[in-house]
Amino acid sequence: MCGGGVASPSDALDMIQFTAEEISAITTTAKQSKTYVTAHAYSVDAIRHAVDNGVRGIEHGNFIDEETAAYCVELGVVFTPTLVTYYGMSRPPFEKFLDETSQIKNRQVLASGLNALSILKNAGATICYGSDLLAGLHPLQNQEFSIRSSVLTAGDILKSATITGANYLGMEHQLGCIKKGSIADILILTADPLEDIAILDRIQDNIVAIIKDGRIVSSKSSLLSIDPLYVCTFQS
Repeated sequence: MCGGGVASPSDALDMIQFTAEEISAITTTAKQSKTYVTAHAYSVDAIRHAVDNGVRGIEHGNFIDEETAAYCVELGVVFTPTLVTYYGMSRPPFEKFLDETSQIKNRQVLASGLNALSILKNAGATICYGSDLLAGLHPLQNQEFSIRSSVLTAGDILKSATITGANYLGMEHQLGCIKKGSIADILILTADPLEDIAILDRIQDNIVAIIKDGRIVSSKSSLLSIDPLYVCTFQS
């Protein structure tokens, strides 16, 4: 947390958290361990505070501006917007999870989310697909696809959820692609998400089978038998 959050009642969204020395110590230790640090940040000041001290990834980034986006692209910073989170927390019954102060903050980040996504796209930023959903909000995850579609192409959204994320994890030869030597994690769908990304919102209606590590773990097709090691039942 390099800045204020929605659900935390005692910090404003534009608050900066941790000192430069603390963040630098964290990122230095991570680098020594052959890994890196990502951070929660909404405001320009919080984003710059994080990346200036070695943070390589920003979660959210809703209040970013063009100058900061360009600066982060130069540094190779990766962004993970979480727009469905604010959408979900603004609607029944989940809005009741937040107190009045947090509801106000949620409306602010919700209103700025798509603009931030547009700024990142125009800056050429690397954009991943992630989640900040809690408890009962998890079923909303796939609605992020449709939310992003007003700014990004279906192809870009799918890349963010597959190969871009794999690159971010340093696993681009194993995940996010279909090729020899990679882990065979594959969804078989009833339609082409490049034509209509919203089919992923309605995943239960549009999925035929799930292949995980080369094994069919779930199937609605009589032509694809579930691997004996797995038992998986789709529920509508």
